[in-house]
Amino acid sequence: MILFDGLCNLCAGSVRFVLERDPAGAFDFASLQSEAARRLIADAGRSLAELPDSIVLIDTHGVHLRSDAALRIAARLRQPWPLLAAFRILPRALRDVVYDFVAR
Repeated sequence: MILFDGLCNLCAGSVRFVLERDPAGAFDFASLQSEAARRLIADAGRSLAELPDSIVLIDTHGVHLRSDAALRIAARLRQPWPLLAAFRILPRALRDVVYDFVAR
């Protein structure tokens, strides 16, 4: 499940991007502002208040934020996007700085 900021144009564009590159239909989507997102986050033992305004991926491995979420999503899209997962070797703090810059 991908949770995204429903008020953010970049986020809405990211949803379209993923939909066009996810032929297997691996992902479902919900706005962070929705009741469904609140339930999913609570079920995962987290609170929306503690999450940044960011893309959030919830999968069998947990709740993933910012660059972790983006790279895990890219890994499940059709080629060449899984190649971006190689950036996971970089420290999360560095990746998240870049993620936050692009998000702004």
